[in-house]
Amino acid sequence: MANKDGRAIARANEFRVLRALHRFGWLRSKDISVLCWTLWDTKPVGQLSLAAVPPTASALRMAQRTLRRLRTMRCVISAQAPDGSIVYTLAEAGVRALKNVGIEAASGKDLVRGFSSAYFRHRCIANEIAIAGIVQGFRVSTEREISQGMWLGGEAGILGKRPDVVLRDGKQVIFCEVEKSRKKVSEYQALLRWLGKIMQHHQPSARAGLLGSELILERVIFICTQAFRTKLQKDLEAAGWSAAQQSSVIHYSSDLYMFRDILFP
Repeated sequence: MANKDGRAIARANEFRVLRALHRFGWLRSKDISVLCWTLWDTKPVGQLSLAAVPPTASALRMAQRTLRRLRTMRCVISAQAPDGSIVYTLAEAGVRALKNVGIEAASGKDLVRGFSSAYFRHRCIANEIAIAGIVQGFRVSTEREISQGMWLGGEAGILGKRPDVVLRDGKQVIFCEVEKSRKKVSEYQALLRWLGKIMQHHQPSARAGLLGSELILERVIFICTQAFRTKLQKDLEAAGWSAAQQSSVIHYSSDLYMFRDILFP
């Protein structure tokens, strides 16, 4: 009976990891350990923390053990990331296992075939923010899900844009944007226009209309460098938005993430 229970627990752990990879596209073992072996709050309590949740030693061992089994079963693929870490994604056998229970998954082999250092840093930060939100009890749309149109804004996005991570607590919605100091001019100008529209819709008479009648956009949080924050604030002010108007919608986090090395201090 004990062996049977052990096998059932192992299968449940394997499914949780496969489901996590489906939602995120790819993850590192430490991401999986937090997501699958950390107790989640049932609902948000207190102020949102964007800081990465550190894995415990036992959780990391469980994740590594489960990933080894899944690799042996050819359910996951591993690849080396630009910083030397190993990332994992769904293989065809893992896709079939999820489809057998009604989850329309897809292989992630193309996701890890090759990616730039900049893309990797960006996605790692977005993933850690999403995981932190999940652990704190928020309903979360990951960057992978948003890129597939599997979120409240669908394929079209909100006012033509899709954020990197979405956190929801009841009717309150938070958009998270991960930005470095350098950005293409055209993309940056499009961001300024989008934020202008967001602030127009954030007026009390229009707040409920932006995300439909049931949801309200509480704020947009930029996880960024101090240089990006300073430039954006100045350019929004030049566009006619006062500091008070900006702060009613836009919040910043410039000290949690090190973009260069994708590490938390």
